[in-house]
Amino acid sequence: MVSRQLSRRALIAAAGAGLLAGCTARPGSELRELVLATGPDGAVFQKIGGAIATLLARALPGVTIRARPSSASVENLHLLNRGEAQLALSSLDAISEHPNTSIHGISAVGRLYDSFLHLVVPAGGPIRRFDDLAGKRVSVGAGGSGTEFIVANLRRVTGASFTPVLFNQQESALALARGSLDAFFTLTGIPTPAITDLEQHTNIRLVPLVAQAQALARLPSGYYLPATIPATTYGAIPPCPTVVTPNLLLARDDVPDDVVEIVTRTVFVEAPTIAADRPEARRINIRTGISTGPIPLHSGAARWFRAVKG
Repeated sequence: MVSRQLSRRALIAAAGAGLLAGCTARPGSELRELVLATGPDGAVFQKIGGAIATLLARALPGVTIRARPSSASVENLHLLNRGEAQLALSSLDAISEHPNTSIHGISAVGRLYDSFLHLVVPAGGPIRRFDDLAGKRVSVGAGGSGTEFIVANLRRVTGASFTPVLFNQQESALALARGSLDAFFTLTGIPTPAITDLEQHTNIRLVPLVAQAQALARLPSGYYLPATIPATTYGAIPPCPTVVTPNLLLARDDVPDDVVEIVTRTVFVEAPTIAADRPEARRINIRTGISTGPIPLHSGAARWFRAVKG
């Protein structure tokens, strides 16, 4: 087993070295800037996107790499479509189903990790079940976020009625702590910084979403799966059943193959570096990286995965 793991690591390293040796002296020399659309304050998208941008700045000398904050998935798709970003993070459901976005000219660098839907409430409050949200003031994420998108699907399949508020993760956490919000949803990797910070000074709990996860999983798309937020993710908060959807790193098709090949290598070979301060990045791995659903791999990404797999 140990020798097999070592040979696998050696193969990955060799593929990466071969890639760099096979590129011109300045990969992506036709590019002046590469913009990576990430997410809002307090979100995993922003943390992981920022880490990827830092690594790409080293891997692509001569190209200015910029991590651009955003509302997350849906806004990121618009940024790609308008050419205001060349790379972006997005949940798979938003990519595939949002009625106001187009994936023409966009492909996948790879699948990264899954986002878990959280429903966060004050521990001493009256909301203990999903149905208790009726008539309450609830944040459904920032406008243009993957959270807003999945909660819209959730309300459609359950008929839930509450007063929606468009706050990002950080704004939601602050409003809940101040008592100006009854609950908030967030679709994010685990642990997510906004909730980790909130739990340090506010007694909170996560509301189970068993029936709701099953309802989403029955949608024809197949992009939702029941899952559980594990114990110890947020201090003493117990495990909580919910739903997950995958996240992809996307690229415009017009980004050169050699650049996307280096982006792919950087993300998957350097995943342990990304995960050093961002535990959710531990789920980034080559085995699941090619599982991008209906979104095809960028030709540069496909070339790197083929080299690694031999």
